Amino acid sequence: MTPSDFRRYALFYLGYYGALGAYTPYIGRWLVSQDHGGYVVGAMLAIWYGGRIVAPPVWSRLTGNSAAPGRWLVAGCALATLGFALFAGVSGLPMLFAAMAWFALFFNAVMPQFEAMTLSALGNRNDEYGRIRMWGSVGFLLVAGTYGWLLDRFGNAMFVWLTLPWLLLTVAAAWLHRHDLPHRTVDATTPRETLWRRPGTRRLLGVALLMQLGFGPFYVFYTLHLQALGHDGTAVGVLWAIGVLCEIVMFWQAPALVRRFGAFRLMSACLAVTALRWWLVAVAGGSFAWMALAQTTHALSFAVFHAGCMRRMAELFPARRDMVAAQGMLYAISGGMGGVLGAIIAAVAWQHGGGHAAFVAGAVAAVLALLLHLGAARFMKLLFAPWRRHRARSPT
Repeated sequence: MTPSDFRRYALFYLGYYGALGAYTPYIGRWLVSQDHGGYVVGAMLAIWYGGRIVAPPVWSRLTGNSAAPGRWLVAGCALATLGFALFAGVSGLPMLFAAMAWFALFFNAVMPQFEAMTLSALGNRNDEYGRIRMWGSVGFLLVAGTYGWLLDRFGNAMFVWLTLPWLLLTVAAAWLHRHDLPHRTVDATTPRETLWRRPGTRRLLGVALLMQLGFGPFYVFYTLHLQALGHDGTAVGVLWAIGVLCEIVMFWQAPALVRRFGAFRLMSACLAVTALRWWLVAVAGGSFAWMALAQTTHALSFAVFHAGCMRRMAELFPARRDMVAAQGMLYAISGGMGGVLGAIIAAVAWQHGGGHAAFVAGAVAAVLALLLHLGAARFMKLLFAPWRRHRARSPT
């Protein structure tokens, strides 16, 4: 990959995740400013995650048979931008939900396609993927860390207009790829039933689903929870930035950690820390210091857990053909189903008990994920191990 190619690919990640850095932390704040309640916020995010289930497989079939996949990328980004622009003029819930569905379908569709284009362009140099993908985290960091202050200064009504430039940057970056040739695809016709029955698969998918479900309150209500406890937009932006900074640093270290400690141990630690993180947000959300500490654990909750999942997937599905189908299944179940359920449960908890109830629910989901990951028998063995050692040392 030449330096100019590197810039083309990095620019797309910068724009895409820059837009996501505005959308994810602040869409709930904008909706509440429009006099919508917790159920509407949860429903909007559920539609968003539902797009992750529907859009990628449909889009991949359309682009997979195209001689000009770059043009599909441009079209998808342009349609996503148009869908988001509709937020500036919609009135009434049906139109708001329709605009969200439009935006979710196209915005969630283009990234899996672009990931495939990136890996194809890298070829055997896929170890350089992290250097390109890092620019997405940079975009997210820049926007999430500053838009709280910008919305405080210019008003919540500016949310759509402040986000559109990043979506337009994504369209411009996609335009640079309009002549890209089709990438080589792998025949991913392995039946999902075969993959589902492979030992360890259902447990891993269940753990990933529960982990994503636990993130529901964070992605849907974290900004609103902090605001309700007295944090201003600048403080909220700084807290989001702390999490992303730790994520970027840990993404570079995660492969070495997985090699040293193994995926199972690391994922166990990540799940335990994540449960503690959500409980801390529930009970100490008013303290900036405690929230800053909690955000540093994003390095484990997101980066290391993701690396551990990828290692477990590689262990369970060593054949590349199986891996392609299994990755699609993981994306749909965790990012899709887990996201939808997490948004719905978070909305119900928020409506009836506010941020405290929502994040306690997130902590419970992380604990359930840990128990499933360890396995009931293994968990009981660990739980009663100290008592058994005491019995063994006691005189009979």
